[in-house]
Amino acid sequence: MTDSFVHKGKRKFLVEYLREKIGISDENVLKAMNDVPRHLFIQSIFEEFAYEDRAFPIAAQQTISHPSTVAEQTELLEINKDEKVLEIGTGCGYQTMVLMKMHAVVFTIERQKDLFDYSKKKFKELNCRPKFQSFGDGFLGLPTFAPFDKILVTCGAENLPQELLHQLKIGGKMVIPLGKTDEQILYRFTKISENKIQKEEFGIYKFVPMLGDTNL
Repeated sequence: MTDSFVHKGKRKFLVEYLREKIGISDENVLKAMNDVPRHLFIQSIFEEFAYEDRAFPIAAQQTISHPSTVAEQTELLEINKDEKVLEIGTGCGYQTMVLMKMHAVVFTIERQKDLFDYSKKKFKELNCRPKFQSFGDGFLGLPTFAPFDKILVTCGAENLPQELLHQLKIGGKMVIPLGKTDEQILYRFTKISENKIQKEEFGIYKFVPMLGDTNL
């Protein structure tokens, strides 16, 4: 595993693209994106293109999201240092590591065993592990560790998972794509009180579907 000057140079160009073309203004997000070696989370045949704004296939017929999508979702969370963040959909671990580089206390769930094993190994190799990593059903969240300051769902759900809302603290934010499998709308929900939720909409995206249970 190497992170060469060429890789680091390409990341700087990616960060400038995210700032100038995508409009990412949170410097903590941009710094994290600059710090995380995306090429180490994808197949080596795609390494040359790792810092282009493209998605790539990973295990279990899933994908690593476009860097712009990772940056936009992360910025919407408005993460502060040491906040508890629940991530639904660990995937290959790239988004997880971006959150960790922002000094969030990350709890993450993955339902695909291949991806759970892959990301766990990757975190060990990079010596940067989440607070808790679970192989399980993302719809159920992690009630034992609730409440969470922020919740990030990296896959598209047809309906808002109520159990996740219950695990969000008052004043907390959840970023989630909602809609049918062909496309979703990205939302941010802010929990004003136990009975009041503020909803904001941020455009159309295409995510892999959020599925229940687990897949060995």
